Amino acid sequence: MDVDEVALLTTTLLKTMTTATGPELAAALDDLGWPDMLAGYPDVVVPLVFRLLGETGAHAPLLNDVIRADPPPPLAPPQRTEGRLPNAQRNEGRLHNGRRTEGVLRLPYAGGAWVVWEREGHGGGLDQELPLRRVAAGSAVPLAAGRRALGWWLVGTGRAMLALARRHVLDRTQFGRPLASFQAVRHRLAEAHVAVEGAEATLALASDDLGSLLAKAAAGAAALTAARHCQQVLGGIGFTAEHALHRHVRRALVLDGLLGSTRELTREAGTLVRERGSAPRLTHL
Repeated sequence: MDVDEVALLTTTLLKTMTTATGPELAAALDDLGWPDMLAGYPDVVVPLVFRLLGETGAHAPLLNDVIRADPPPPLAPPQRTEGRLPNAQRNEGRLHNGRRTEGVLRLPYAGGAWVVWEREGHGGGLDQELPLRRVAAGSAVPLAAGRRALGWWLVGTGRAMLALARRHVLDRTQFGRPLASFQAVRHRLAEAHVAVEGAEATLALASDDLGSLLAKAAAGAAALTAARHCQQVLGGIGFTAEHALHRHVRRALVLDGLLGSTRELTREAGTLVRERGSAPRLTHL
């Protein structure tokens, strides 16, 4: 995709995500060619689509598609399924003759739990909006692509919270001065902004399992940092159901736990580094 095509796609996605969510958004994205875009331009559409999901507050069961589209490693023996779905399960939910087949993909959640992200339905046991439902333990799934996708979603959620907080501090006054003029307020928003920017840079470089693990951990930490600081900056209104912030805070908490929480992934990364005896080079600066 060239720059003009990406710009046009961004505009179309924003318009779609601000008018639909859940199963309706999933159907609309299918009509826009989401399966074909995922197959042809995953490095472009996954960051774009999932970041916009975070920024708009919309949701759709696209994570299942990203995980299923993650190709098996080259030269892997057919009988090996460790860390991946068996072929019969990996094919569930794909498009056949233009129609999506039914299938349930069990995803690991924080604390050793497992969940399914249902394509139909609204709200579940973990969230009032996301159709996540706790289930018994499932087979191992490929996590790298899914973690990167969730990382972009968390980055978008962090940016949405920052936008709400920025608008608030520019509009509201205290002691005859805009809230944005107070240094303590600026420091909080600056720290959140740096965390989100750092997470986005980490995601842009992530490619392998360890890089994806670290990127998802960084994105989760950034979103939680943004939630904490933005809620403080917004004051009492930030805790009310009438304000949009609480939806993004809840979304950040739920997504952080999916495919491993920030705390769990950080601990896992430390274990890997200790076992290797050195930290691998993730990028050439």
